[in-house]
Amino acid sequence: MAMTVLFEIAYEFEVSALAADVFDVLSDVPASASFFPKLHKLVDLGGNCYRWELDKVGPAQMTMQTVYACHYVVDQKKCSVVWTPIAGAGNAQVGGSWAITDKKNFTHLVLTSRGELQVPLPALMKSVVAPIVLGENEKLLKQYIANLTKRFGGKHSKESISTCIKS
Repeated sequence: MAMTVLFEIAYEFEVSALAADVFDVLSDVPASASFFPKLHKLVDLGGNCYRWELDKVGPAQMTMQTVYACHYVVDQKKCSVVWTPIAGAGNAQVGGSWAITDKKNFTHLVLTSRGELQVPLPALMKSVVAPIVLGENEKLLKQYIANLTKRFGGKHSKESISTCIKS
């Protein structure tokens, strides 16, 4: 029996780097991914598609590895990066976007991420493991934001987190 964990997360923050410099990093998937914690491997599938393989987590008897693939569309005029899930490429479907806005004295960033993760579990463990999975996802994204903030200068200014669990 499997459980599906749905999530939707949005972060807003500001950095002191120029918007063009931020865009250059975030639109280059391998460069952007280098700031993501616990990334085991990023595989270039061609055609601006990448498979993300995160580190295994959990105790030995219950380790789990999140694997998903996305197609990336970069729009330099809109200063945005959008990724959509590629079906059947792992145990997760993840989509999202970066919106990068030049505010003259700083760059405003909005990261959105949404998706679902299939977790094979006995039915009795659902209520225990789902919050752990969601918490780990939030922790990884917060560390990613912190790493980018350190790279570009600035500080985290606002976050909006929404999570949902579906069996």
